[in-house]
Amino acid sequence: MLDAGFDGDMVAFIEAGAPVGDTTPVENTRLLSPLRPRSLRDFLAFEGHLENAFERLNRPIPEEWYAVPAFYRGMPDTVIGPDETVPYPFYTEKLDHELELAAIIGRSGKDVPRKEADGYIFGYTIWNDLSARDTQSRELPVGMGPSKAKDWDGSNVLGPCIVTADEVDANDLRMSVRVNGELWGEDNSGNMHHKFADMIAYASQAQTIYPGEVFGSGTAKGGAGIETDRYLNEGDVVEMEIEGIGVLRNTIGTKGR
Repeated sequence: MLDAGFDGDMVAFIEAGAPVGDTTPVENTRLLSPLRPRSLRDFLAFEGHLENAFERLNRPIPEEWYAVPAFYRGMPDTVIGPDETVPYPFYTEKLDHELELAAIIGRSGKDVPRKEADGYIFGYTIWNDLSARDTQSRELPVGMGPSKAKDWDGSNVLGPCIVTADEVDANDLRMSVRVNGELWGEDNSGNMHHKFADMIAYASQAQTIYPGEVFGSGTAKGGAGIETDRYLNEGDVVEMEIEGIGVLRNTIGTKGR
């Protein structure tokens, strides 16, 4: 355990420049979410995921997607961590997982040039961005983006740890998702059309980004059940693995009443 005087506040630790203090061994530890994010921005970077999802809808990928790394905002207080039970909201019949690589911002910046953007990344983790797909299909035509399709207690899972940016090549990481031990999908982060540098440069236009903000890659190809019309059930064990980071494992809870 790292003892740096931040009382477990990972965002404060990152903001202070991640000073390494003394270490103290702790017995019977349990990993929680690696941070309570300052904010969550979720992008849509994998063309393969969009091709699969849009093919089912008999729609082409919008031309604008190729030019703009658009995103929506998530709610930090919905975040849970590895090995926690995922709450199953009562209002959906199509609960879906989403395999994502997430970057944690390490320093403040505004109007960040793309060529400098990678230097603003502190590290990476795995993000299971859960979705209520039937709810989403009712909300998106309104044009306001997802709301209850994405927001409920426990709808965003981060973990199992943060790997610092110098430890992995975010442009070449194997990614996979298993449900009850069965491989449901796999991809490589190198297939992201929009890179994290693109996201940071775009999001920081006329707006300051801060340490502890989380930027999600969006779903990898094969990383969500919407691509094959397979959804999660009570008791399912979802394991997301990204090379160099580890395995994020959670069990789907009993559906709410």
